[in-house]
Amino acid sequence: MSTASASAPLELSGWRHLYSGKVRDLYAPEDPADRRLLVVASDRVSAFDFALEPGIPEKGALLTALSRWWFDRLADGADPVSNHLVAGAIPAEVADRAMLAMSLEMLPIECVVRGYLTGSGWAEYQQSGTVCGIPLPSGLQNGDRLPEPLFTPAYKAPMGQHDENITFERTAELVGAERATQLRDVSLAVYRRAAAIAEERGLILADTKFEFGVDADGVLRLADEVLTSDSSRYWDAEAWRTGSTPTERMASFDKQIVRDWLSAHWDKQGTPPLLPAEIVAQTAARYAELLERLTA
Repeated sequence: MSTASASAPLELSGWRHLYSGKVRDLYAPEDPADRRLLVVASDRVSAFDFALEPGIPEKGALLTALSRWWFDRLADGADPVSNHLVAGAIPAEVADRAMLAMSLEMLPIECVVRGYLTGSGWAEYQQSGTVCGIPLPSGLQNGDRLPEPLFTPAYKAPMGQHDENITFERTAELVGAERATQLRDVSLAVYRRAAAIAEERGLILADTKFEFGVDADGVLRLADEVLTSDSSRYWDAEAWRTGSTPTERMASFDKQIVRDWLSAHWDKQGTPPLLPAEIVAQTAARYAELLERLTA
């Protein structure tokens, strides 16, 4: 595997760099008639809406492999989910960490599905008994399975601004009632399907977020990354069953290690501190273990 730079995007022959997000770089073909896009996952890591330094070694390759695996699984079966992947040659320099995708009209909604009470949802529940404004039964604890998975959308804010949790009604205002209903139903269906697959492998999919776009024919397609350590919370099922706190570092297979360290060592003011080598190594190991446990 190649090691993705945590800084500037690569120069790729035949491709022009369009822009870089916190963790991915987007390229378009130099041929304007070619409508495909090259989505390259870097080794950069983000938390609390900040890109952090240093990167996580092999992160881009690990997450790309996991996205490809999930796209393949979700495209099969009785109820296939359309995605943005297209066939074609990927530059050798980024072959292990890039996906060739069709150009879509991306919808400004992060489709978050929560199956368990944790993170910001737990914090809100403690204050008001709700998650994203949705009332829940009393007496739940951190890490409890929710009675039913919740669709809790967020508005994808412009670059440099914070995403905003929104209601389903606000989602309908932004994309139309029919499309909002489709986003909710597809997101919940994909979550349930993925959670069942993860459970077979001794893992709990606590929550995740999906992004969707619409192609030239109006078809809704699952896009960006899917069900990775960056977009999801995975827990060890045995640790959860035996009562371990699911947010403990070694019980999760996601960025919780990074979030926990930052929360303990940074007041979220100014530039985030550099991640220690041991936090980088632990995160890389958990990302690699998740890929192995899911795909073996």
